[in-house]
Amino acid sequence: MFKGSDDKYSKRREFVFLILTGLFLGSLTMLNILGLTRIINFSFTLFDIKIPFIVFIGVLPYPITFLCTDFISELYGKHRANTVVWVGLLLNIWVIFIMWIGGLLPPHPIIDPSTGLPPFGDHNRVFFEVQKLTFGAVAASMIAYLTAQFVDVHIFHALRRMTKGKKLWLRNNCSTLISQMVDSLSVILITYYYTHAIHVPEGVTVFHYLTVLILSNYMYKMLVALLDTIPFYIGVKYLSRYLNIDTTYKETKSKY
Repeated sequence: MFKGSDDKYSKRREFVFLILTGLFLGSLTMLNILGLTRIINFSFTLFDIKIPFIVFIGVLPYPITFLCTDFISELYGKHRANTVVWVGLLLNIWVIFIMWIGGLLPPHPIIDPSTGLPPFGDHNRVFFEVQKLTFGAVAASMIAYLTAQFVDVHIFHALRRMTKGKKLWLRNNCSTLISQMVDSLSVILITYYYTHAIHVPEGVTVFHYLTVLILSNYMYKMLVALLDTIPFYIGVKYLSRYLNIDTTYKETKSKY
C-alpha cells in the first residue's frame, strides 16, 4: 500500500493518521457527553402535512466518525481502522468512569429520590443531570457503536474486494448507509428499553415516537453520508498523492 518509506512521507502519514483519529475520537467524545441533553426539532410542513424530524444533539457530529473510519480504511487499511474503533470503545469506558468517579467525590449533595438529582437551585444539579443522561447515552451507544463501526469497516473492505478497488463511491456510501441504519435502530431502542433515558411525550404512542426518532436519525445520517461522497473522493485522491500511498486494490495485506 505504501509506495515509499522515507522519513518525509512517514511523518506525513502519521500526522494525517493522528488528525483523522483525533477527529474521530473528539467527535465520539462530544456526541456521548452531549448525547441526550437536548432534542433538536427540524419538523416541517409539506403540502399541509406535518413531517416530524427530531434528533438528539449528540447525533450531529456522529456521521463524521464514519467518514474518518472510511478515510483510514482506504488509506491505512482494515487493521488500523479496526484499531481506532477499539480505541473509541475504550474512550467510551473512560468517559463513563470519569462521570462515575465525579459523582462519588465530595461534597455529596442531597438527592431528591423522585428525580435522582439534587434539587433545583443546587449548582451540583447540572453535573448530575448530565451524568444521568451521559450514562444512558453511552451505555446504549457502546453496543450500537461497536456493532455499527465494525459493520462499516467490514462492508467497506468486502466491497473493495468485490470491485477490485474500483467504485469508491459504492463502498463509501453502502458501508456508511447500512452501518448507520444498524446504529440508528440499536441506539434508540437500547436507550429507551434498557437505559430508560428517552421520555415519550404525553399523547404520543411509544411506537410512533421511537419510529420518528429512528427515521429522523437515519435520514440525517444518510443525507450527510451522501453529501460527503465528493469530499471523500477529493480527499482520497489528494491524500494518496500527498502521503505517497498506492490505494490500488491488492490481495496482499499491508503491514500497516
